[in-house]
Amino acid sequence: MFLIFPDTVSIADYVSDTLINRIKNKPQIVLGVATGGTMEPIYARFVEQVRQQQLDVSQLTSFNLDEYVGLSADHPKSYAAYMRQHLFDPLGFDGSRNYLPDGLAQRLDEHCLEYSAKMQQHGGIEFQLLGVGGNGHIGFNEPGTPFDSRCHVVQLSEQTRIDNSRFFAENAIVPASAITMGMQDIMDAQEILLVATGQSKAAIVAEYVKNDITADIPFTVLKRHPKAKIVLDQAAASLLPEDLRQRYQAINS
Repeated sequence: MFLIFPDTVSIADYVSDTLINRIKNKPQIVLGVATGGTMEPIYARFVEQVRQQQLDVSQLTSFNLDEYVGLSADHPKSYAAYMRQHLFDPLGFDGSRNYLPDGLAQRLDEHCLEYSAKMQQHGGIEFQLLGVGGNGHIGFNEPGTPFDSRCHVVQLSEQTRIDNSRFFAENAIVPASAITMGMQDIMDAQEILLVATGQSKAAIVAEYVKNDITADIPFTVLKRHPKAKIVLDQAAASLLPEDLRQRYQAINS
């Protein structure tokens, strides 16, 4: 299912409202959280609303999708640092309930197995937030990743490294590999909300509609999920057929 909103502001309102409703319904909810530019306005709005409503987030548990191999949690470009900046520190999250892959783990394969097992020990992800890469990757599951994969180390494609270079200093080397939740870890979530914004995502969103489920476009696997929703702004939806754009316009958008 799609929902198409006019802009990123209205998307941030919608996703934040959704998160808050889920937390109010179950304060001990297990969240799967994502990073990247798409999530920044969402987290900013969520922080604002949590503060306004004085919502208690101390009991929720979070699992991050991924982390770069070779970056410590203290590295300013790590996803651990991103989460502290945009979500954990502003709201005073309980650090003992925030789980992230360890980019400096000595035994990466063993660490990946432990990360998947930890999610399952918590009963699995109840609400998973996702973005999507220009080649259709979710987490860092590049095209061709088996749908039954669990947490693993992936060699990042050249395009993904180019796309992510904007988050690093000029001429800095973008890490070549990352730890990521596997496709099955993601699909095990009870509910999934994927957000795609901007013209740069329009082509891959159109490919999602045109194609059947294929590992060549990883996020097409969401078509199998009974409670997956894809939220778009007008720019990301711009290459969809007009009838679909009209059908999926968000009410009151």
